[in-house]
Amino acid sequence: MSKKIMIIEDDQSFHDLYTELLEDTDYKITCTYDGVEAMKKLEEDKPDLIILDMLLDLMAGDTFFRLIRNMPEYVDIPIIVVSGYPEQAYVILKDMDKSLTFLNKTEVCEKLIGKINSRIG
Repeated sequence: MSKKIMIIEDDQSFHDLYTELLEDTDYKITCTYDGVEAMKKLEEDKPDLIILDMLLDLMAGDTFFRLIRNMPEYVDIPIIVVSGYPEQAYVILKDMDKSLTFLNKTEVCEKLIGKINSRIG
């Protein structure tokens, strides 16, 4: 069975980019556009990995992260934070989850597949 990746990103161009980067893999992709929608989809279809933008409408990425890290059924899902801000901006999140992976949006094309494969491949 294919592993499932949930993309939580409010920018359609990044959804398109991630989908294009992942189209030749066996991963099943679910796209969501904000943290509220993502919470609903988590209940329907638990992913094996989450790609999470931080600047989202309705529920910010850091709020979503904190919520699921406090829910036993989701605490072990690997998360890759993709942001335009440097990793240092999210040091508090890294303190909550030492395995949290960061990727700057400028590096997505070069590094996303490798980061995913190292976490769930």
